[in-house]
Amino acid sequence: MKVRVVCRKIYDYVRHDLKEIAFPSSLPDPPHIKKRRKLTWDERIWVLKRASRLYAASWVRDIGPDLRPDDYKKDDMTDETNAEKRTTKGKEPSTLEDLAVAARGGMETLRPALQRVYMTRASAYRDALKSFVEGYQEGVQQVMEKKEDSKTQEDGDLPPKKTS
Repeated sequence: MKVRVVCRKIYDYVRHDLKEIAFPSSLPDPPHIKKRRKLTWDERIWVLKRASRLYAASWVRDIGPDLRPDDYKKDDMTDETNAEKRTTKGKEPSTLEDLAVAARGGMETLRPALQRVYMTRASAYRDALKSFVEGYQEGVQQVMEKKEDSKTQEDGDLPPKKTS
């Protein structure tokens, strides 16, 4: 009789509990959440086309007015934006762009570029640490001066002690 009970418990464990452990079911939605209707095949195809177009366009820096018409307003182009575009074209390449160009050249060109990046970061860290230490020392000096001033004021307020 006991073997039967043990077998049934093992069977129930494998059937229900082990399945839930291996493949847990998601929690049910809260009661205030309304379920959305399923998309039709036409809507699914439209979503897939739109997503693939946006994904393909994301590989280009300027997505363009055909994919994001709200971001581009041709009538609002002013002289300030044109002047900004002229200044950005003449900028030096960023560190990331510099590393990308060096990475294309192979390990021989990548190593010096990485060394430059790490050396600039190390010098910036060293300068920041040095300025922090100087500021901390100035703060400590100010606190010590305030303590000395307060001690001299207390000493000046007290009458001198009489010695016998």
